[in-house]
This record gives sequence, structure tokens and C-alpha cells, in this order.
Amino acid sequence: MSQSITVSWSTVDATLPEALVQVDKLSNHDLILRCQAGLRPDRAAFAELLRRYQSQVDRVLYHLAPDWADRADLAQEVWIRVYRNINRLQEPSKFRGWLSRIATNLFYDELRKRKRVVSPLSLDAPRSVDDGEMDWEIAGDTPGPEEELTTREFYEQLREAIADLPEVFRTTIVLREIEGMAYEEIAEITGVSLGTVKSRIARARARLQTQLQNYLDT
Repeated sequence: MSQSITVSWSTVDATLPEALVQVDKLSNHDLILRCQAGLRPDRAAFAELLRRYQSQVDRVLYHLAPDWADRADLAQEVWIRVYRNINRLQEPSKFRGWLSRIATNLFYDELRKRKRVVSPLSLDAPRSVDDGEMDWEIAGDTPGPEEELTTREFYEQLREAIADLPEVFRTTIVLREIEGMAYEEIAEITGVSLGTVKSRIARARARLQTQLQNYLDT
């Protein structure tokens, strides 16, 4: 992961108290516009964005990498990428989805660099099936060692299968299954129609079900 710039988030608010008094009353939209106004993001506005959205980044990374010891470093890298690229965000209203996409893509970039999967993907399962959503849990009573191994292998394969999805499918399935967003909200964030969102999620689920069928049938 990049180490080319260092941002001390813990001291930002202490160094700019007057600016923070102002920015904490700004809307998210106005904070982003302020960050985009200069050659570099306004430090006070960026610190406020971080304060508001840090929990979202932590949540996404926790679900993707619950046992990674360097998850905090990964979160730091997410915000470094946001800092460097926020001027490229054309629609401030889509910041939340853009942020989740950065966190998700960074995780899978890092996953590809690692020689082995070190932890299972933790999705909040089970989910309702009335709209065709997948039940991520493997049925069973109190699991023994063999069942625990099977479950661990399932989540490892699930995470690898998600990594292999095209980015547009991977983004929508993560926003839906991990972030728990409504279809309408995903459509607004990603800038595509509601029908396209539903189609992408359905196709992503179908592909995952095909790749994981041996586990889902157990």
C-alpha cells in the first residue's frame, strides 16, 4: 500500500478549531465542494468528512476483512485515495457510494497481492429470500470441526468469487449485501436505472450461486 503521503488525522481538528466550528454545520454536499475548491482539499472540510464517514469505511472493511490485523492501515489508505481523487467526483451526492467503492476496490487490490486468503468474509446472513436474495449461511446444528472447516472454506471461496466479479457487479452486490442499501439508493449512488441495479445484483447472485453451488447444496 502507498506510503507516499502521511496525514495525521488525530491532529487535524486540534490545529484548525475555528474552521471546524464552521464546517461542522455544512452539509455533506458543501463539504465536498469546499474540498474541491482548491488545488488540495480544504483540511478542515476534509477532516469533517472523515469524521462523518469513518464509520462507513470501518464497517465495509470489517465485513470484508474481519481478521486482518492491518485493517486500520487499509482504512488510512482509503482516505489517502479520497484525498487525492476527490476532485474527480463529479456528483457530490454520490460520495457515499464512491467512498464504498474505493474501500471495496482497495480491499480486493490488496487481496490479490496476498498469497493466500487469511480470513472468512463476514456477511450479515441470513437474508430474506422473497426477492431472490441468497442465504449465505450453511445450515446445520452445532458445528463440529468438519462443519467449521467447510464453513470457513465456503466464505473463502465466496470472497474470491466476489473478487472475480466485474467491478460494476461487485460494487452493487457489496452495497446491497454489506452496506444493506435499498435498490433505489444504489441506483442513485451509481447513476444507473433501478432496473439496471436489479439486473446487476441478480446476475451477480446467479454467478456466485453457480460458483458456490457445492457449498450451498450441503
